[in-house]
Amino acid sequence: MAASTRAIFLSCFHGGGAEVSRHLALRPRYPSMPRRPRPTAVAGDAGEGGGSSRGDLEAAKGAAEKAEEEEEKVAVFEVNGMSCAACAGSVEKAVKRLPGIHDAAVDVLGGRAQVLFYPAFVSEEKIREAIEDIGFEAKLINEEVREKNILVCRLHIKGMTCTSCTNTVESALQAFPGVQRASVALATEEAEIRYDHRIVAANELIKAVEETGFEAVLITTGEDRNRIDLKIDGVFNERLIMILESSIQALPGVEDIKVDTELHKITISYKPDQTGPRDLIEVIESATSGDITASIYPEAEGREHHRYGEIKRYKQSFLWSLIFTIPVFLTSMVFMYIPGLKDGLEKKVVNMMSIGELLRWILSTPVQFIIGHKFYSGAYKAVCHGSPNMDVLIALGTNTAYFYSVYSVLRAAISENYTSTDFFETSSMLISFILLGKYLEILAKGKTSEAIAKLMDLAPETATLLIHDHEGNVVGEKEIDSRLIQKNDVIKVVPGGKVASDGFVIWGQSHVNESMITGESRPVAKRKGDTVIGGTVNENGVLHVRATFVGSESALAQIVRLVESAQMAKAPVQKFADQISRVFVPLVIVLSLLTWLVWFLAGRFHGYPYSWIPSSMDSFQLALQFGISVMVIACPCALGLATPTAVMVATGVGASKGILIKGGQALESAHKVDCIVFDKTGTLTIGKPIVVNTRLLKNMVLREFYDCVAAAEDNSEHPLAKAIVEHAKKLHSEENHIWPEAKDFISVPGHGVKAKVNDKAVIVGNKSFMLSSGIDIPMEALEILAEEEEKAQTGIIVAMDQEVVGIVSVSDPIKPNAHEVISYLKSMNVESIMVTGDNWGTANAIGREVGIEKIIAEAKPEQKAEKVKELQLSGKTVAMVGDGINDSPALVSADVGLAIGAGTDVAIEAADIVLMKSNLEDVVTAIDLSRKTFFRIRMNYVWALGYNVIGIPIAAGVLFPSSRFRLPPWVAGAAMAASSVSVVCWSLLLRYYKSPKKFGN
Repeated sequence: MAASTRAIFLSCFHGGGAEVSRHLALRPRYPSMPRRPRPTAVAGDAGEGGGSSRGDLEAAKGAAEKAEEEEEKVAVFEVNGMSCAACAGSVEKAVKRLPGIHDAAVDVLGGRAQVLFYPAFVSEEKIREAIEDIGFEAKLINEEVREKNILVCRLHIKGMTCTSCTNTVESALQAFPGVQRASVALATEEAEIRYDHRIVAANELIKAVEETGFEAVLITTGEDRNRIDLKIDGVFNERLIMILESSIQALPGVEDIKVDTELHKITISYKPDQTGPRDLIEVIESATSGDITASIYPEAEGREHHRYGEIKRYKQSFLWSLIFTIPVFLTSMVFMYIPGLKDGLEKKVVNMMSIGELLRWILSTPVQFIIGHKFYSGAYKAVCHGSPNMDVLIALGTNTAYFYSVYSVLRAAISENYTSTDFFETSSMLISFILLGKYLEILAKGKTSEAIAKLMDLAPETATLLIHDHEGNVVGEKEIDSRLIQKNDVIKVVPGGKVASDGFVIWGQSHVNESMITGESRPVAKRKGDTVIGGTVNENGVLHVRATFVGSESALAQIVRLVESAQMAKAPVQKFADQISRVFVPLVIVLSLLTWLVWFLAGRFHGYPYSWIPSSMDSFQLALQFGISVMVIACPCALGLATPTAVMVATGVGASKGILIKGGQALESAHKVDCIVFDKTGTLTIGKPIVVNTRLLKNMVLREFYDCVAAAEDNSEHPLAKAIVEHAKKLHSEENHIWPEAKDFISVPGHGVKAKVNDKAVIVGNKSFMLSSGIDIPMEALEILAEEEEKAQTGIIVAMDQEVVGIVSVSDPIKPNAHEVISYLKSMNVESIMVTGDNWGTANAIGREVGIEKIIAEAKPEQKAEKVKELQLSGKTVAMVGDGINDSPALVSADVGLAIGAGTDVAIEAADIVLMKSNLEDVVTAIDLSRKTFFRIRMNYVWALGYNVIGIPIAAGVLFPSSRFRLPPWVAGAAMAASSVSVVCWSLLLRYYKSPKKFGN
């Protein structure tokens, strides 16, 4: 719980995973602050006592100069008394009004406020006083935000074959100093490492992986704000490399440069707010006087390139093995039954060694030692690190068959009466079938991540860059690669075209289809000042968009990163496979040795109960076949793929439907859910309340009434308060009406606000708030409240100078399909409960309309979390659906937290699943998808273990006494390969998942 709370606290400061929600959340934003405050702010402050003077102006000028030299400072305050979003908003506003504040973020759950400020203009003491002036206790704490030093590194790891390999790599990384957490995924062949960059560097992590015997390729270090690979065309020499490095390093924002002369590639890490790919290319070409040209490296998306390379290698290896294996198979299994060919193959070369045996020896040797070299190297590395894997079993099985055959053939060559029996076809065919299985497996595994590829394809390939003169006039346009867009570029978006980058509109108006990102089915109107998201489609009209978030900072890139991280996370059920794999390979080796020993000893007896063994059969050869078959068929490859492949496909499918599932843990918990707790506002309802009626109990002008109410509510972040302020604005003709000053503002979460407006004591809130404030509520007001509650409307009482003067009725429309969703959940045996801070009357009316019977109203944020815990203690698996900061404690407490995508950053960070479309029916889809996924996972274990449970006894020869049936080792190898392919293909069927048809998805 503490870790989760800290994660939520850090998300308020716009770090880590909160970057994704920064773009997705629809929350009010403050105007951007200038990088350096203006000196007049200080002058004004200094002149409070009696006007400004020449000395004040000089002091201000000196302070400004000092600020130019002084870096920003971070202060963290402990703030007591906050309990909801309104409190946090009040503190944030109060701090940001001070001069010299660059940014501020408030964590209501942790009771902290982090402020980024310039010490030349404001001090920590002034910030503390500003917080206390609005009614909260504040205390400066010396806490360094250590998460700034924690980075996430991603590595591609080559050579892993089963869960034993992943456990070896994971253990090596976890043991490395400075590594907090390491997760290795077999399905993606990637590792995600959370580490402290002050203690360990990314290249040291690569060495740690390579020491375990696997090859590691860096995907991202986490240290780079942006990273680009450029292809360099031209003749390299030491002089040009030196010129290139010095010229690029001189650019502002460049952090690191790596030149690979063999691949003609240069990798540059840079800060996108200071430079960009076009600047880098221009510098490279101008510094070398045109001798070298640069372009985006075609393998920038190296993962796909590596996959295709691996597919190609396995395909080539398999085809080469067939060239040698087919003749071996024909000479041992086919030609021996054709009279003419049989005589030729059985012709003796040296003593009892035949031509057929010699040919099979010659043909199988390249397969064993050249084509099968990777199994030797993999087995050697695994044994060196004490973690035997699939390669060990394959190497043992094939070597046993090959070297026994060599012994048998050589003995025949030096003997005049020994008849040899070789198993060359076993070793060569075994390797060929395993290579075929790996080839098919990689092909299938590649399809599990197609959802990410589709997400990345949303970004257009090209963009139209507008060229401006010094006065800001458009003088031309140029088509560029969309990957070359830099921060603050102005991009032209034509009707029907895709928006190439996150940004805001500076000219034009249109409608943009954002369904592929936000799920909003209707095109959204866009005009000057509105934000747009990269990858969305412009419906009509031309837009000029200024790029703000590019490259890895874009919303699309962060969604992709979140899905990738989710696919890396292991589901708890995978621990089952990990535990088995740790002991499986050694157990199989022991089992195969026992099988050989039993059959070898059995061959030495011809009486009961072993009389069914033909006396002519060599017991050693028979035992050898059975032992090799057991060793090969029991490889645990499929077991390691059972869970991760299903999780990968499910998270990808979820992302394509606007449901971001944060890993296997969330997916596994969701399928067990039997109780869902719904918040009301913004979850069951649209979340945009509107004023529908006003009843005055005293003679007064409606505009004056609303001026006082809006002045008090303007300081609150509560949705109902915003609805009242918006309604009050409509009563004034001017666009930016200034409300009267509200003094002594107090907000009581879940109840209302108090303030002094125009010398009147204004109290706005619910019935209990009025009674606790000593205000008598007349019968007429109570009757009006009862009427409004029956209509599912919220009645807000307004009192002035201890007397009730009016009631404002606010309605929040119920979301479409809300009743159908609750009904469908009931058919899934999932109980629905509504918990809201609203009054009982409104809550009951909403509950009746949507079909929820269990309702808890007038609940504070902590009470929501307590209710979740009560349900858990009663034995239920609880999901919480919410959208606000006040829902965050419950989202964290629940077994599964589902955040509505249009909610706050904190709620999204606290949740396990994010419903990007904000559609209530996606709750059903998320649970249904998780259930379907875990059905697939269970079936995968059936496939994986079924092959072993059924195959091992048959391979060990249980059918031989009765039917003389033997499972040849190469057939066992084919079965082992088929088990892995079948598991992956069974997971791939999830790609065709359809949401419940009831909702028309």
